[in-house]
Amino acid sequence: MKNLPATHPHEFPRLDSTELRARFLVEGLFDGDRVSWVNAQDDRLLLGGITLSGPARPVTAPPQLGTGGALCDRRELAVVPLTDRVTVIADGTPYALEPLDVLYVGLGTAEVSLEGIGRVYLVSAPAHRAYPTTPAGRQQAHATELGEPEHANRRTIRRHIHTEGVASANLVLGVTTLHPGSVWNTMPPHTHGRRTEVYLYTGLGADDHVVHLAGPPDSTRPIIVADDQAVISPGWSIHSGAGTRAYSFIWAMAGENQDYADMDPVAVADLR
Repeated sequence: MKNLPATHPHEFPRLDSTELRARFLVEGLFDGDRVSWVNAQDDRLLLGGITLSGPARPVTAPPQLGTGGALCDRRELAVVPLTDRVTVIADGTPYALEPLDVLYVGLGTAEVSLEGIGRVYLVSAPAHRAYPTTPAGRQQAHATELGEPEHANRRTIRRHIHTEGVASANLVLGVTTLHPGSVWNTMPPHTHGRRTEVYLYTGLGADDHVVHLAGPPDSTRPIIVADDQAVISPGWSIHSGAGTRAYSFIWAMAGENQDYADMDPVAVADLR
């Protein structure tokens, strides 16, 4: 497991591109057929990834957590297949997921395994209360259309794990998909002073990228992001970007406030 320590906002403007990528960009999650983990110490978010090749693979707790037990002994988990149909087996019950469906796995689940082909994204947060393991498919998610073609930001936002959908202790998670011809996400931007948010960009392909904007509103910096890479946004950082084509991104948050609308808007004219 790789650890990404928290960064003070006053330190952010002094980081060069290499340091920015080392602190905030999550690369290489899907390089193997066993789960790779990155620990974002902001809100103790665990980000995981695996490229399945058929046989069932267990999802176990990284030993660095020091719990000595199952991942969900003290945590909750979201599972999102990116490319292919996947079966998640949680305490003996199978759940079939299509690409960009979501499965919430609750606190106290003893065994989780993944079976199928393709890349699977995992997000885990500490949990203080048990909620039932629940699938949240694309068709069942709360969907909202936002943006305008003239601003190149027409998009569909699907909320899967949230206060009015699948219940959780701390996690909030959904998927935003840009419409063809649109490239901007989350513009005008905002910050979340009460929680961390992570964007995992997917559907770009090998040749396209996103220019992700991060940092305090008065000292933003770009991070160039490739397909199936993630950017961690602490509560003080904006999180917005534009791609060289349309794409999807999985947004995941953890913190005290699960209200989707809990955000502090930032006017475009105030960005620096």
